[in-house]
Amino acid sequence: MKSNRRLITFIAMHTDIVDLRQFYHSELGRLAEHSIAMALSSLWVRLPQERLVGVGYAVPFLDRFSADTERTFAFMPAGQGAVNWPVGSLSSTALIFDEELPLPDSSIDRVLMVHSLEFAESPRETLKELWRVLAPGGRLVIVVPNRRGVWARMEHTPFGSGRPYSRGQLTHLLRETNFTPGASAEALFFPPSKLRTVLSLRRAFERIGRTLWPAFSGVIIVEAQKRLYQGLPVAARASRRVFVPVLAPHGVPTTRSR
Repeated sequence: MKSNRRLITFIAMHTDIVDLRQFYHSELGRLAEHSIAMALSSLWVRLPQERLVGVGYAVPFLDRFSADTERTFAFMPAGQGAVNWPVGSLSSTALIFDEELPLPDSSIDRVLMVHSLEFAESPRETLKELWRVLAPGGRLVIVVPNRRGVWARMEHTPFGSGRPYSRGQLTHLLRETNFTPGASAEALFFPPSKLRTVLSLRRAFERIGRTLWPAFSGVIIVEAQKRLYQGLPVAARASRRVFVPVLAPHGVPTTRSR
């Protein structure tokens, strides 16, 4: 007698672009941005004349790195929505499907993923697509919610949505998709509270947390390099998405004269 196995697919709804902007404009969001940015700076000091792409909602951090780059793009998933970036300048934003990026092979030097991988329908396909567009020796940095951390359990922040990861899971996924994991960092050791008394102790929580409980950080940050000595199998795949423009032009209905 054959047993039937049901394949359960984890499908996470993207956090809406409006909610993401509101969070990073709040006091809690600004402090979270600062903590993550400091951890990112320890991995990427400067990006001299390199091509950088932010995938997901990386806008709060792109401003810190774009000054030294040759060019910087903000790729935002269709399920999330997009906003114009940079503000007050020609837009460098694109609305994308993360398994089919509008870029040629080996065209990007670095990729920063924030609020992205935890919402991917197929994380492996997403990382394979990033492998394709990265140049030889290109680097990828992923920021994901830590499944052991408190932030992944609180729904009033964007880090409480989607699929959280452990460091081991993320490392295994990167190796499976032909990346070599390298340096890593942690951030968000302070509780995701809106109380000013708690937020005033953020620096102490961050400093002590890195020393005493690094496994319980709010996010895990891992840098990986594109590996070249083992090729990925090439297979044609059809897109599972059909995009309809938001402002699709429709002709004015005409009435026939009798």
